[in-house]
Amino acid sequence: MWFSFWRSKDRFSLDQLRYLADQLSKVQIVNEVNKDFVIEALRSIAELITYGDQHDPSFFEFFMENQVVGDFVRVLKLSRTISIPLQLLQTVSIMIQNLQSEHAICKLFVKWSSISAVAFALFSTLDLTMLMGLAFFFIVTFADYMLSNEHMNFLITYSFDFRNEELLSYYISFLRAIGGKLNKNTISLLVKTRNDEVVSFPLYVEAIRFAFHEENMIRAAVRAVTLNVYHVGDHSVNRYITSAPHTDYFSNLVSFFKKQCMDLNKLISDTQKNPGPDSKATITAAVDEIEDNLYYFSDVISAGIPDVERLITDSILTLLIFPVLLPSLRIVAANHVDQDIQSDVVTSLYLLCCILRIVKIKDLANTIVAALYYPIESLTKCFGGQVNGMIPDNGFTSEGDGIDNDNLAKNNNKGLVVNIPCSPNSSGFHPQSITMLNNGSSSNVALREVLLEYVTDGADLQVLGSLSVLATLLQTKELDESMLDGLGILPQRKQQKKLLLQALVGEASGEEQLFSSETSLTRDGIACELDVYLEKIKELYGVSFQLPNVMPSPRVPRFQVLDALVSLFCRSNISAETLWDGGWLLRQLFPYSESKFNNHHLKLLKISYENSACALEKEVKGFWPDLLITVLCDEWRKCKRAMESSYPPKEPKCVLFPPRMLFSEEEIPEGSSFTAGERMHELVKVFVLLHQLQMFTHGRTLPEQPLIYRPYDHRMDSRAQTSGLMSVPKPGTEMNLVNAVPCRIAFERGKERHFCFLAISVGTSGWLVLAEELPLKKSYGIVRVAAPLSGCNPRIDDKHPKWLHLRIRPSALPFLDPVKYSPHGKLKTKAFVDGRWILAFRDEESCKAAFLMILEEINYLCDEVHRRIKPLLKLETVLDISSSSAPVSEDSSSHTSPPNSL
Repeated sequence: MWFSFWRSKDRFSLDQLRYLADQLSKVQIVNEVNKDFVIEALRSIAELITYGDQHDPSFFEFFMENQVVGDFVRVLKLSRTISIPLQLLQTVSIMIQNLQSEHAICKLFVKWSSISAVAFALFSTLDLTMLMGLAFFFIVTFADYMLSNEHMNFLITYSFDFRNEELLSYYISFLRAIGGKLNKNTISLLVKTRNDEVVSFPLYVEAIRFAFHEENMIRAAVRAVTLNVYHVGDHSVNRYITSAPHTDYFSNLVSFFKKQCMDLNKLISDTQKNPGPDSKATITAAVDEIEDNLYYFSDVISAGIPDVERLITDSILTLLIFPVLLPSLRIVAANHVDQDIQSDVVTSLYLLCCILRIVKIKDLANTIVAALYYPIESLTKCFGGQVNGMIPDNGFTSEGDGIDNDNLAKNNNKGLVVNIPCSPNSSGFHPQSITMLNNGSSSNVALREVLLEYVTDGADLQVLGSLSVLATLLQTKELDESMLDGLGILPQRKQQKKLLLQALVGEASGEEQLFSSETSLTRDGIACELDVYLEKIKELYGVSFQLPNVMPSPRVPRFQVLDALVSLFCRSNISAETLWDGGWLLRQLFPYSESKFNNHHLKLLKISYENSACALEKEVKGFWPDLLITVLCDEWRKCKRAMESSYPPKEPKCVLFPPRMLFSEEEIPEGSSFTAGERMHELVKVFVLLHQLQMFTHGRTLPEQPLIYRPYDHRMDSRAQTSGLMSVPKPGTEMNLVNAVPCRIAFERGKERHFCFLAISVGTSGWLVLAEELPLKKSYGIVRVAAPLSGCNPRIDDKHPKWLHLRIRPSALPFLDPVKYSPHGKLKTKAFVDGRWILAFRDEESCKAAFLMILEEINYLCDEVHRRIKPLLKLETVLDISSSSAPVSEDSSSHTSPPNSL
């Protein structure tokens, strides 16, 4: 019998299918002898059914009439080898995935018409239109047939040996194939019901058994199956999955997600202690997995099953938000350097952003905001343990990582002072001081105030994390506007819109506030919404907290936020990228410029701007003055675009990666122009932000380009003019050697070469040139080598007065090239290293002449850079120029015929 299987036949014929089915039905045992035949028969049947679905409906009719699936199940029961289940699962999966033709529907109708003569007689009396109507009434695809008997449920619940990884993979693919065919017709064929209630759903139950498998692909397949189930929209199935014990799946999902959050926090902590070359990639992979989990939550919620939404909300709050994330938001003393505590804060801030941004549930978002009014102590009392992570499940930090609250109080007794400006109708300024955090203990401070404390006194990553949370809350559409106003982050335009609507419908409070100086939502409106969610937190989660009976004016939270942001712009130990996030938030909250800034704010911002201008002015004499204006113009455009964007400049996950920080002059290694370039770049970004904020607070329109003077005409008597090098000197260019000084230099050991040295500057550019004299053309030479003039740091050797030492830096800043530099400060290619030239001259006078020539050209270059950026360095000039449409002339100049205009 076995050899007859291999006789020549038309592979894609009904006879071949009939023959294979007949041979398969005769199999009484499956062992090592005949397993190859059975495997080939299963594979060939799948191939023939797929072919027939597209070309010949009779294939499907034969498959139905002979109950071939029943033979599949019988063979599985007889099998004693692993290869048969593998092939069987693959065969059924292929058929379910590929058979979608409507021909099977017609054949099913013919099949049913032969069931009884009565039915046939009935059908024969119908006209074609009624017949087709009945056909569509009984629509069943091949997938319906495959699922409409207990064979599928038997395969789903069969006890496969899942210790074999390949078999498990095939089984999961089989479940996913069935899940892909689920709809309101097919899902009813896979469940068992009693009194119209689902009592058994093997596909769902077996799938979620592998929901937390260690293999990512298996977890993804299971999630695909569950999403297919949820999105069918069958009410009886929905009641089944939201009944015990199946509700445990959702709490287990959040528990699994919580473990991933714990692992991420440990990874961040370890990376801060011992960063490695692959740290960023490892963190990125962990972050991607966490966000994938949250997007799965979002997809589940989008199915629109109210009970599922409630289950996920409750699980996230009770398992993660209340016991872990919010208690981790602690105020750490300025001199406290425990990296575990720091990583707890950063990770919690990032996770809060992700949950609010991805899991769009109104109750979840508003409950989180309401919880920000609670002190940490109230949360830890409810969920057990003590503040500052003394219990593993309260915050990320495990026991023993706590900090001393007494020392903390000593370092935080200063508090945060919020200045509320008086009404414009008042005479003079009489600020009301409202002090937060005056007891110095984070356990008694509302969490919203802790976020502001991070902005004013936290480390760079804490500032960025807190700004990210505020920005995320601002963009969370699920939040009620009154909740945002209570936090002090409701944008002015939304305040005005709501008050205008209240005035239009005749609400007195809205009309009064619309035309009053206190443009905010009413205290009653804020308290009403807040009280609703505070009561929910108390009733559903057992967290109790009583707000003060007398709440401050709704303006207070807004000015607390404003004071914190202004304080941020006065800090010198914060990276420029973080300050840009603060600038974006300020522009979003207060788009109407100076209307919300009091004199104290304007004074602080002005001082900060002037300090930044002084730092920028020093850079004119630094390593990179030739690129200063280029970087300034480039960052101006970027900053303007970032401030006017609808989204913050940085994603929340950036909080997990340490930013590049400013470097002081003492920290710049000897000869490191790269580090000096980073410092200049940071200073420019800070200056540009503060400059644009100055124009914003004074109500000036922000131009597309910074207000700088135009370049001067070239000096007629300059060395560049006389040498004929008015552009970038390229090797091979002919030049006049009238001002050049002969010298010698060895680029290779033992190979000294003779050149003529010349230093030139053209506007804001300058070069050091080595040229070889032309033997047939006196006083002319060919450029062989050129290097940047700026940053060359000329120095005559102490022991050899004829030697001149020069530092040769790169011609461009490598971190400004995105191809060569990653977003988090790591070079993708090998970093540039400064070179060294040692020029040997004929005598000391020649060496000194070359030295003075370099200094003179550097001064020309720096003076031109300083002249051009001069309008930016004086605030009064900026405001005068920006308010006038006419060109503004420069007061004085040491050069002739300047353009004297912007």
